Amino acid sequence: MVESTSAPPLEGIRVIEMGSLIAGPFCGQLLADYGAEVIKCEPPEVGDPMRQWGREKARGRALWWPIIARNKKSVTLNLRTTEGQELARELARGADVVLENFRPGTMEKWGLGFDALSALNPGLIMVRVSGFGQNGPYATRPGYGAIAEAMGGLRYVVGDPASPPSRVGISLGDSLAATFATMGTLLALRSRERTGTGQVVDAAIYEAVLALMESLVPEYALADFVRERSGPILPNVAPSNVYPTKDGAMVLIAANQDTVFRRLAEAMGRPELGADERYAGHTARGQHQAELDALIADWTRTLSAGELTDTLLRHSIPVGQIYRAPEMLADPHFTERESIISRPDPDLGDVPMQNVFPRLAATPGTVRHVGPALGEHNDEVYQGLLGLSRERYDALRTAGTI
Repeated sequence: MVESTSAPPLEGIRVIEMGSLIAGPFCGQLLADYGAEVIKCEPPEVGDPMRQWGREKARGRALWWPIIARNKKSVTLNLRTTEGQELARELARGADVVLENFRPGTMEKWGLGFDALSALNPGLIMVRVSGFGQNGPYATRPGYGAIAEAMGGLRYVVGDPASPPSRVGISLGDSLAATFATMGTLLALRSRERTGTGQVVDAAIYEAVLALMESLVPEYALADFVRERSGPILPNVAPSNVYPTKDGAMVLIAANQDTVFRRLAEAMGRPELGADERYAGHTARGQHQAELDALIADWTRTLSAGELTDTLLRHSIPVGQIYRAPEMLADPHFTERESIISRPDPDLGDVPMQNVFPRLAATPGTVRHVGPALGEHNDEVYQGLLGLSRERYDALRTAGTI
């Protein structure tokens, strides 16, 4: 990928990131990827818990942190102290965006609510990510992403129908809320160009999940139908499933369109299936989904994954293996497009991670550096940006404010 020399689209936008974990900080990561100056405020000594989180570690270091804090600046700041709150106000005075994901009411308790901060900076945009939003009877409930996934409708439809509701293997609700928060930030910045004033972006995790639930609500309200868990398939959409191979791989084939299914029948050496009344049309295939999947599986298990993939691609049939990290790192398409890049870390060496998406041809985002050390930018921000005297700076450090 050839990098442009043009400035990234969010260069000149300053974001003060407060809060921790994923739902707020992933929004900060996305903004920083496209050039925003993101100043992350972390509790002194301990920092964001993401510095320790993660199932696996390398050299004692968490491997989420280099990604979710990439391109950001880190300052230490105790927001629970009067002096820390005053510093936060000074930072907000010169910011475009304040991003937070505390429980609603917390920022107001600290004198850092939108009314207080916008009085200092009328153009300020305040992005607020929470489990249940800033108002309503559940607003002050603790709201982790897992709970929002459950109440937003996702958990009930994920997993095998013979098992209790399952979870997706990533923090999907948090990341969805952060993505919607990012969209809201960009919309609010665009609105500010016209009006000169900022506003609140209210991103609730449960609503971010709900937004992706397709026609689930009207299916019940208008047709008295409740979606159930269906494992690896979508009921009545066939064939679209994971099929076995003779070498033990898992290959997903999606041939649920009429013309594509006829090409699959040709690839199988069974062209008559394309005209069979049980399989010729979308509705018929849905009615005979289980027997059709069994028939296809009998064929796929006679081929290796490579043979199966090559055969299907020759017939223009959508196909892909179920990838894990090893397959991603070895795939030439991922390599050619630089979908995975590496950036150096002083302790870990080169850290591979996903690139910036989506790709902008003229003003692309970039990963400039991995997540910073705790308080790495204290001098730059407090003495440089805010212009604190050395005496005040040292006193704040001694007091544990920074």
